[in-house]
Amino acid sequence: MSDTLELVKDLVSRQSVTPEDAGCQQVMISRLESIGFNVERLRFEDVDNFWARRGNGGPVLAFAGHTDVVPTGPVESWTSHPFKPEIRDGQLYGRGSADMKGSLGAMVTACERFIQSCPDHNGSIAFLITSDEEGPSINGTVKVVEFLESRHEKITWCLVGEPTCNTRLGDVIKNGRRGSLNGNLVIRGTQGHVAYPHLSDNPVHRLAPALAELCEQEWDQGNEFFPPTTFQISNINSGTGAENVIPGTADVMFNFRFSTETSEGKLKEAVHDILDRHNLDYEIQWRLSGNPFITPRGELVDAATEAIQEIVNIKTGLSTSGGTSDGRFIAPTGAQVLELGPLNATIHQIDENVNCEDLDNLSLIYEGILKKLL
Repeated sequence: MSDTLELVKDLVSRQSVTPEDAGCQQVMISRLESIGFNVERLRFEDVDNFWARRGNGGPVLAFAGHTDVVPTGPVESWTSHPFKPEIRDGQLYGRGSADMKGSLGAMVTACERFIQSCPDHNGSIAFLITSDEEGPSINGTVKVVEFLESRHEKITWCLVGEPTCNTRLGDVIKNGRRGSLNGNLVIRGTQGHVAYPHLSDNPVHRLAPALAELCEQEWDQGNEFFPPTTFQISNINSGTGAENVIPGTADVMFNFRFSTETSEGKLKEAVHDILDRHNLDYEIQWRLSGNPFITPRGELVDAATEAIQEIVNIKTGLSTSGGTSDGRFIAPTGAQVLELGPLNATIHQIDENVNCEDLDNLSLIYEGILKKLL
């Protein structure tokens, strides 16, 4: 069994359901300290994080990732225990094997080999690791980035180990992500009896035309990196549960996934314009999960695509699809950010798994990127 697979099995065996770390970071820290990394443990509230760096000068290539995992769901539904990693037919099964302990193990072993062959490498290698990515993401990467910014410590290139591939290792890397803006809308009416609608004001009826307009609106046309901005309703709630009562309020939760062709401010303004035009009595609570970011072709993208070609012999594709990632906190500092990890087909699912050979090849790809940049 390879060093990478052994390390990943160790990490998967630890029940690090967000925000718990369950000792995963200490396993990584011990390996990194033994090859010359200086490690700073950074705990914010109930979240463990660390920043590790080998070297004092620039440029800085940082590996970023998370040790926390999502809950397992019913354990009895798993073919094998989610925290007792098991290899079957060349696949490693266990919660977090793909998202993203497989990448973490591959990062560490790639650095071990690279430092053994290039102990006097250029620049610095760093690790930014959190246990608050699958949760609210308020005491993890964002706080570590604030800490680094406060002392003017900059990342040049950042490799995030999120699972990015669709059908083969290396077929897709993420060179950006869409922004995510959430809205919680409350429409106020007047509750009453359904037999006397003239004495009431039904907020659902008032809302419907405005909601139809929001759903039909074209927000932008996207660009070469991003698809058009999308608006999606995630929840609608109204009524008392009784058949004969007109509700007094209607609650709607919605989300924008937006491109660099628009902004948080423009989307908010457009929504308010539509609601105001329909003369609604309303209030909205907004929450920005992250702004869009893009890393165009350059040193990092080129190094990754070349390493993928050399190790697994495929031409990779660039994508900005999918949800948000912690890259949204790192990109605003000026770093080039790229996400590269294993297949995402089983992440967050029952019987999550990753191909064992892919883990070894992912480690080789990371090592290849190190060689090209440092």
